[in-house]
Parts: sequence; structure tokens; C-alpha cells
Amino acid sequence: MWDLIGNFVMIGVGLTLIYLAVAKGYEPLLLLPIGFGAILANMPFAGLAEPGGVLHYIRVNGIENELLPALLFIGIGAMCDFSGLIRRPMLLVFAAAGQIGIFLTVFLSLHLGFGPLEASSIGVIGAMDGPTAIFVAQRFAPHLLGPVAVCAYSYMSLVPLLQKPLSRALTSGRERSIRMEPSTGDLPRTLLMIFPVAVFLVVSALAPQGALLIGTLMLGNLMRESGVVKRLSDAAQNELANVVTLLLGLSVGGTMRAETFLNSVTLQIFALGLVAFVSAIAIGILFAKIVCAATGGIVNPLIGACGVSAFPMAARTAHLLGREEDPDNWILPQALATNVGGQIASVAAGSAILTYAPLILSILGYA
Repeated sequence: MWDLIGNFVMIGVGLTLIYLAVAKGYEPLLLLPIGFGAILANMPFAGLAEPGGVLHYIRVNGIENELLPALLFIGIGAMCDFSGLIRRPMLLVFAAAGQIGIFLTVFLSLHLGFGPLEASSIGVIGAMDGPTAIFVAQRFAPHLLGPVAVCAYSYMSLVPLLQKPLSRALTSGRERSIRMEPSTGDLPRTLLMIFPVAVFLVVSALAPQGALLIGTLMLGNLMRESGVVKRLSDAAQNELANVVTLLLGLSVGGTMRAETFLNSVTLQIFALGLVAFVSAIAIGILFAKIVCAATGGIVNPLIGACGVSAFPMAARTAHLLGREEDPDNWILPQALATNVGGQIASVAAGSAILTYAPLILSILGYA
């Protein structure tokens, strides 16, 4: 009896996610298949998420072997334009600042009683990068994959709702109206092709456990910038990304079974995920304020909130906030450049956690 009640509760959760996707437009490409996947997984006596069921098959052959996150990163890389970041590499400092929330959340999770690998998986929610969160959770704490993935994608859909009040509270009207000088001029195609290869070599050398993540992301971008595989690049941005997103959403929804999802641990993960998102945005803004003051007011602090992987929502929200103060202000190029830098930084942070978190936490006494 109680099992059936739990199933119907989770079906209600799935319907809520579908409502948010359809009626509110919150990350519909992900929340809709996740929501329906949750309904399928909890349909009584259907067994779709149990061994032999289609949702279990997708998870085993798509997530447990890390195939779907890797394929999705190829599509994401093909969508990213790093030219603005290459012109203004100093914007990477804001991308780095945006990852501090990850490590704050890791230590908070540890103090709440989560194990080191569980805490690392929860902390990566602060990267605001769904595939990275899934990748780390699958390796470190597969029993937490459902709550971690749903939390990451749910809060990603709420980024504008979180970013707007934080930005207004932490910046003044004068700061939000600061105009930033645009960077112009075409970049050599050779440089645009060297960039993804160089980023892959550096990040994978420093954090080899994340080589698959950063490698697939940079492969997608190299396909885009090379200009010689336009069909592959277009397919990665469209057909591949769409199919993988659908399968990934269904698979994540399939992990939301009542017996593993309806517990106090899930509530704690969602609370910690909120801390991770809020701290990542707030720290990025505050760091940008410091840079703004140190440079005599040439940096709009709003772009500090873009140093996360919520692309392009964070950049678009920062730009609209700036235009509220000055309708002629146009900080979108800088915000987008910071945002794609956040994509690189989030993958680098996830790679670092995969490579070094077990050792560092062991040294600190978190067994």
C-alpha cells in the first residue's frame, strides 16, 4: 500500500516538472522528458526502471558507461563561440570565481554527515552543469544520481529567478549601468582551432580523470571552428544534442523511483543545491565588484554572475538587468564570453574533483 502511495507521489512530482516545463518555460528540453521519465519509472507494475526495463537499459548503456554525457558535451562544444573569451581572457577570472560555490557546498555537505564522495557529487551541483553533475555522481555516488541530476537541472531552470534578486541586492544602479568597451576584430581561424586543443591538453594534464569531459567539449568546438566538417558540427548542435538530451532526460527521470527518491537525503541535497547555486552567483558578483573597484569602474559587476555554466541564461539575464538601468547599455558580448568561460571552468572544476577530491579529503581526515 505504502509503495503505491509513494509511486503516486512521484507521478505527481513528474507532472509538476512537466507543468514547469510547459506552462512556465523552465528548461523545457530537460524538465519535460525528466518529468515523464519519472512518471514511467513509477507506473505501478510496469517495471520500466527495473532490470530488463527500457529505462534501466538506457541508464546502463547511456549513463553508467558515461556515453550520453560525453555525446552531449560534443553538441555543447559545437554551440560555443569562444572568440569573445579569447579576445578578453581576463574574463576567465570571473568564471573561476563562479566555481567557489562548489567547494563551499562540499565542505557543508561533509559537516552534514555525507561521505567524501557523496559530498563531492553534491558540491558539483554548483557548477550549474547538468552533464558534469551526472558524470561525477555516476562515478562517486551512483545511489545519489537521481536527486543530484534533478536538483542540478531544476535549479538551472530557475537561474534567472535566483540571479535577478541577487544581482540587484549586491550591486548598485550605478554599477549596473556601467558600459564595457567591446572587443572587435576578426580572429585568425588558426587561433580559434588551437584554443580548444590547448584547453584540452592543459586541463587533461592537470586533471586527467576529466579528460573525457573536457575532450568531448573541445572536440565539438574544434569541429565548429575548423570549418571543414560543417555537416558534423551542425548535426552535433541539432540532431545529436536533441536525441541525447531526450535520452538523458528520460534516463534521469527513470532514477526518480519512489523507494530511492522519497527520503530526507533528497531534501538535504536540494537544500545544499540551493546553497551551491546562490553562493556561486553571489561570489561571482562580489568578485566582479572588487575588480570593478580596482580597475576604476570599467567592469560591470553583473557579468560576475555569468561565470557559471548556465549558458546562455545567465548571460542573457545579466544583459537585461543592465538594460533596465540604461536601455542603451549592451554588455551581452562580455556576458556571453564570461558564460562560455564558465562552461570551461565548470568542466575543469568537475575534472579536478574527480582527480583530486578523494586524496585531498582523505588527507583532511574525511574518511
